[in-house]
Amino acid sequence: MRIILLRHGQSLGNVDELAYCRIPDHSLPLTEVGERQAREAGPRVKRLLDGERVAVYVSPYVRTRSTLRHLDLGGQAERTVAEPRLREQDWGNLQDPVQQEVLKHQRHAFGHFFFRLPNGESGADVDDRLAAFLTDLEARMREPGHPATALVVSHGLTIRLLCRRLFGWSIELFESLSNLDTCEDRVLANAGGEWRLDRPFDQWRASPDGEAQGPIG
Repeated sequence: MRIILLRHGQSLGNVDELAYCRIPDHSLPLTEVGERQAREAGPRVKRLLDGERVAVYVSPYVRTRSTLRHLDLGGQAERTVAEPRLREQDWGNLQDPVQQEVLKHQRHAFGHFFFRLPNGESGADVDDRLAAFLTDLEARMREPGHPATALVVSHGLTIRLLCRRLFGWSIELFESLSNLDTCEDRVLANAGGEWRLDRPFDQWRASPDGEAQGPIG
């Protein structure tokens, strides 16, 4: 079994933080750069598939669905499921620009995992819904006829937390990891009942508890 994790292409929110103040997070579109990134990621994803069928699970946000469309997987995508549990962390409706900056500083000081956004989610909330998604996904992938590979098109923090949950990484390690770049991927492979990550995430600091990413390879 394999899971290919792909972050969406560059979105309007990645280049204009004030966009979150006037456009709902789920409606933020890709930029022209993001569309190009997604088109360029298409051949890379197809090489990873090497002709295999794939089941696609995609966050229902506009930027993730647009990324998937620009990949142009054609008939290789046997099934496509818009999965709300793969959405980005909910910051709570339209954001006020002043409060947005205050919350970012508070979140950094408090810790990204436990800090609860007013009217939104904590990282722990996202972790909980991803645990349920992973349980369902692993069960589906063992069903007869389900492709051996799943493509998950999602968001930066969501992908980090999905790996944290799957590998049982510590919260300290999770908070030390950087998001994937836009349209960057990671591949998770299961052989002999053990999941392995093809290559580590970038880290902006060593984990305070000394834990390292793994297993890798």
